[in-house]
Amino acid sequence: MNKILLIDDDPELGELLNTYLGGEGYSVQTECNATNGLKTFHNDTFDLILLDIILPDLSGLSVLDLIRSKSNVPVIMLTGKGDEVDRVVGLEMGADDYICKPFQLRELLARMRAALRRCAMVNEDSTQSVRTSRGKIKVGGIEVNLDSQSILVEGEETHFTAAEFSIIEHLSVSCGKLVEREELMEIALGRTVDFDDYVLNVHMSNLRRKIGESVSIKTIRGRGYMMTAKNQAGA
Repeated sequence: MNKILLIDDDPELGELLNTYLGGEGYSVQTECNATNGLKTFHNDTFDLILLDIILPDLSGLSVLDLIRSKSNVPVIMLTGKGDEVDRVVGLEMGADDYICKPFQLRELLARMRAALRRCAMVNEDSTQSVRTSRGKIKVGGIEVNLDSQSILVEGEETHFTAAEFSIIEHLSVSCGKLVEREELMEIALGRTVDFDDYVLNVHMSNLRRKIGESVSIKTIRGRGYMMTAKNQAGA
């Protein structure tokens, strides 16, 4: 049974999610403020966190930063429709996804399942044919270690979230080939194509910032992305 930590100061939402998610086979622990939420997070292990952006004692973004300093557990932000800046900042800080209040319970459940699948995919031992005997994929200045789930950029270990790792692994396996946006959404991010791909855009922006000029990730307008080594990138 997957354990979910909900940090939100709305008691009615807490009761609703406890009932609904409990009926779907999840165990939900609810905390109404950042202080108790962080204490519970540190004292237990969770498979996914639902985190409200606006909390009474500390901002959700600050809570996210503290969580990311300790763990790569999937985090879905609960935001308002007007919180676009906070959504972008949250994704850049390592949140896996977001959903705007008020939301449909089935949509939240779908996003949770996608985040959990993505995390499971990243943690699985890959059997791609391009793996070396030491479980590594090298493209240009980056080296993806499938066994340790780590990435070296120009020889320096660089932190990537589970979503970012999944994207870069998939692009590196398909180095030199076009990867359709829909394919990344479904395979790398574990989401169906009928979802808004705004999250993918932010993750790609974060990836490019982190890898710099170590490799080239080209955008093929209207289709998808292609990773190439520096000496293949062209002008």
